[in-house]
Amino acid sequence: MNRKPTVKENLVGYSFLAPALILLTIFLLIPVGMVVYYAFTDYYLLTPDNRQFIGVDNFKQLFNDPIFIKSMVNTAKFVVWIIPVQLGAALGMALIINKKRKGNLLFKVAFFAPVVMSLVVISILWLYLLNPNEGLINSLLMKIGISAQPFLTSPKQAMYTIVFVSAWQGAGYQMLLFLGGMQNIPQDVYEAAEMDGFTKFQQFRYITLPLLKPTAIFVLLTTLISAFKLIVQPMVMTQGGPMNSTMTMVYYIYQTGFTDRMVGYSSSIALIFTTMIGLITIGQRRLIKEDKDK
Repeated sequence: MNRKPTVKENLVGYSFLAPALILLTIFLLIPVGMVVYYAFTDYYLLTPDNRQFIGVDNFKQLFNDPIFIKSMVNTAKFVVWIIPVQLGAALGMALIINKKRKGNLLFKVAFFAPVVMSLVVISILWLYLLNPNEGLINSLLMKIGISAQPFLTSPKQAMYTIVFVSAWQGAGYQMLLFLGGMQNIPQDVYEAAEMDGFTKFQQFRYITLPLLKPTAIFVLLTTLISAFKLIVQPMVMTQGGPMNSTMTMVYYIYQTGFTDRMVGYSSSIALIFTTMIGLITIGQRRLIKEDKDK
């Protein structure tokens, strides 16, 4: 028979939970509550005692703010481009390493090394490599007859350049996830397909991709969530420019809150950003649940 836990047993259980609950409250619940409150005030960091409740005025101002609109568009553009580029690169690298050949360890180290490096260091490194005058990339382009490219100084090229740098830095992590999924696929399935006359491409299309679907969904979700949090690369490489072409929502939250010191205004951006992420997460969970039910 199932018996109810005693009061003493309940207290012991809650005492184990207490440290985690205290930390969760201090570092998550309280800050979230403060952001929600400040979003409806005119809180200015240098005059905290003069803040007043202004209702939805911050939100009205936001949707008339061209920089905020631009940051939303830039964030969406980055997410749309980084998903296929980074996941495609990760899948390709996993396919290369999955084959048993000499030098695989070297490939693994080379592909995964950028993941463990600091994003600030990587951003500074690529800032020098992409220098329009003395950068190595433009020097190589000019040697093969292509004129030097502005890359980070061009409003048309800057975001795509950051997409490339971000994909180069992060693809190694997704590569390991894809590799783990591939190595869990039974080899006898491939052997049976080879006996039936399947080509390598057909094996990849009809065996590898379908059996890799659960891993691919997890990789897609983690990449999507991290893509929305883009801030370090544009902060270090372009400072949101040129002409706000690389200004993202998270960077704009930082800039308005800590540079311009408009805490109330930046809290309203953070609240909208959090709501967007929450809606996307709910939508993804529903899609995954429907897919599993099938």
